[in-house]
Amino acid sequence: MGSSTMFLLFLLTIAFPHQNPNFLVHADSTLIQNTCKNTKYYGLCVSSLKSVPTSKNADTKVLAVIMVGIGMANATATSSYLSSQLVSSSKTDTNLKKVLKECAVKYGYAGDALQASVQDLGSESYDYAYMHITAAADYPNACHNAFKRYPGLAYPPELATREEGLKHICDVALGIIDNFGG
Repeated sequence: MGSSTMFLLFLLTIAFPHQNPNFLVHADSTLIQNTCKNTKYYGLCVSSLKSVPTSKNADTKVLAVIMVGIGMANATATSSYLSSQLVSSSKTDTNLKKVLKECAVKYGYAGDALQASVQDLGSESYDYAYMHITAAADYPNACHNAFKRYPGLAYPPELATREEGLKHICDVALGIIDNFGG
């Protein structure tokens, strides 16, 4: 089993600690497709969920947790990427170092917010899950704005791609949660 699969199983255990092991109902491609139809990025939703083996045996709530897990992986990878850029940046470019450090922290906060949303989903506190996912989607804006504070610094295209990816993943998770009501 891959590390991402083990991580998602761990998330599911945290999110649904008191559930009977049979709480995962068989979800064929139809459930994934029907769930994703109600999201802003259908293609991203379907391809992301189908890429995780546990999604085939998940109900809609677990699909939301899986999508949040994908967002957490994105935020963590982006924070690590920014930290590596910080290490490799010029010692004389203090503004760039300052911004990269701030951005790494912001993406770390995004991951923390997504982790909190997993707990919210587990306790069926969907309004709080929604709030945490919305916050996670907004943290990249603070990073982007940090670059704008220094006119000589260009916003790296790689970071723009990662920002857009996290925002889209969060939008998909929010679209799934919208189906829960309450």
